Amino acid sequence: MSAKPQRHRTARRLTFGALALTAGAGAMVAAALPAGAASGGVPVAKGRTVDVQMLSFNDFHGTLEPPQGSSGTVAELQADGTTKAIPAGGVEYLASALREARKGHEYSVTAAAGDMIGGSPMLSGLFHDEPTVEALNKLNLDVTSVGNHEFDEGKNELRRMQYGGCHPVEGCFEYGKTYSGAEFKYLAANVTDEKTKRPLMSPTFIWKKGDVKIGFIGVTLEGTPDVVTADGVKGLKFGDEVETINKYAAELDKQGVKSIVALIHEGGLPASGAYNYDCNVPDAGAGISGAIVDIAKNVSPKVDALVTGHTHQAYSCNIPDPAGNPRTVTSAASYGRLFTDTTLTYDRATKDIVRTPVQSPKPLNKVVSRDLPKAPDMTELIDRWKKLAAPVANRPMGYISADIAGRGSEAPEKPLGDLIADAQLDATSAADKGGAQLAIMNPGGIRADLAYKAAGDEGDGVVTYGESYTVQPFNNLLDVVDLTGAQLITALQQQVTGPVNGANPKILQVSKGFTYTLDMTKTGADRIVVDSVKLNGAAIDPAKTYRVVMNEFLAGGGDGFTVLKEHKNKLVGVPDLEAFNALLAKSSAAAPIAPPKADRITVVK
Repeated sequence: MSAKPQRHRTARRLTFGALALTAGAGAMVAAALPAGAASGGVPVAKGRTVDVQMLSFNDFHGTLEPPQGSSGTVAELQADGTTKAIPAGGVEYLASALREARKGHEYSVTAAAGDMIGGSPMLSGLFHDEPTVEALNKLNLDVTSVGNHEFDEGKNELRRMQYGGCHPVEGCFEYGKTYSGAEFKYLAANVTDEKTKRPLMSPTFIWKKGDVKIGFIGVTLEGTPDVVTADGVKGLKFGDEVETINKYAAELDKQGVKSIVALIHEGGLPASGAYNYDCNVPDAGAGISGAIVDIAKNVSPKVDALVTGHTHQAYSCNIPDPAGNPRTVTSAASYGRLFTDTTLTYDRATKDIVRTPVQSPKPLNKVVSRDLPKAPDMTELIDRWKKLAAPVANRPMGYISADIAGRGSEAPEKPLGDLIADAQLDATSAADKGGAQLAIMNPGGIRADLAYKAAGDEGDGVVTYGESYTVQPFNNLLDVVDLTGAQLITALQQQVTGPVNGANPKILQVSKGFTYTLDMTKTGADRIVVDSVKLNGAAIDPAKTYRVVMNEFLAGGGDGFTVLKEHKNKLVGVPDLEAFNALLAKSSAAAPIAPPKADRITVVK
């Protein structure tokens, strides 16, 4: 299906401005979409019930071009129980897939569950994600919740993403053009300003077509401050997901909106990584674990479906609501590799959704296949921004001899994580640079693999600035600090304990010479074999002080590593990307960097 006429877009933006109502702490926004928004002129049906198509995705992270390495595939479960890797993703293909999916549907709404931007490849990140918002506008996205990465550059930048205007420091990126903002609505119901107590962004959005109304509530995870730098969430408070959703579900119900969808940037962990895995095992919800399960079980029955994200997993499950009624809980992996196609059967008499369980033979998640034709308007968008980025993006940084797995690796220790940690140690080990003895790196900061095969025309094995930027896009400064041996051991234990990491361990990547054993047959802190923690072969002394380098996110206690905030004698070093590029620069075509052996953490299963 072709993009919506521009007159519809203009009308929608005027509607947002005209209907915004603020009432104390409960700022509510309701917006009516044009009647022909998804129908292509198909006459509106008048029966008792009508099927509304809801297309959804999550964790796009500005991935306009097809992601490289294993991050650019999805696992498909085969009839014999094996899985097959299928290439997927790229906004040119996502646009074609969504437009094809909408054909023949009188009612269609497109929603997302956060992290549309942030942690983005260079093509988007270099321009503060303006290219991604432009692409999402062309995808006809209607509404999304915020995710934690929407706060990477702070609340003011998030508002700029919504409302437009050129970057306050770097200005306008295209000559004669001013960034116009998102034509879709960002929702942040559980994010409030600490001073005013009001929601930072609109809590709700009402999609309308004819006499059909569906309300959306958008929230991010309550633990957002644990996974974002302190500056990114300064002055903001993040509320409980369930309490917030239930509050606004009641408000929508009072307005006569009985059909409600929650967009939640929090997720689960299915028992299988295959996108078509059936998580509707006999014990409802047993095929999936993680934070979203308890959320789903406690969100008000007024909410008819949950679109989720954050964990980058694929699932379409049936988890009954508190009244025991079936309710779909979905997530479409990440990077635009999948989208979810959910049918909401709207009853005109009750104004509510007629709920049915997820049908196992027909998975709701659909692959964004690269066999589809590329959407020409997205190709034009990518080419335009690539031309602007080319002078920087195509500059060679170094050479590798083979793929180096990072984001796509499921192992606790990632070869690319080792390489990044080594780069940070090399950049700060000199006495005048901080005197670091070891480095630790958060796995979530590794945003991609390094692929040997060239994506462009620079040659196989060449790592360009654009590729290194995609791996390390946050530009976090490195902090060299004092930590005691006891604090180091506690940090290792916090990888596998606590509210943030207990159910989903975040294994720190470590530099050369730092080794230990992770015993997964045990539970909690006992998974760290204390006697095995060594630096250059010598056991870590709990009473001794060590110089440790890490990025500022970790030094601030990010990812639940609260003990790291107790550091002393901080020396601020170079940005992490600069350190990474410095290590790459030591390589050559004759002496490329080989993938590290990933033998620093011994895992017992």
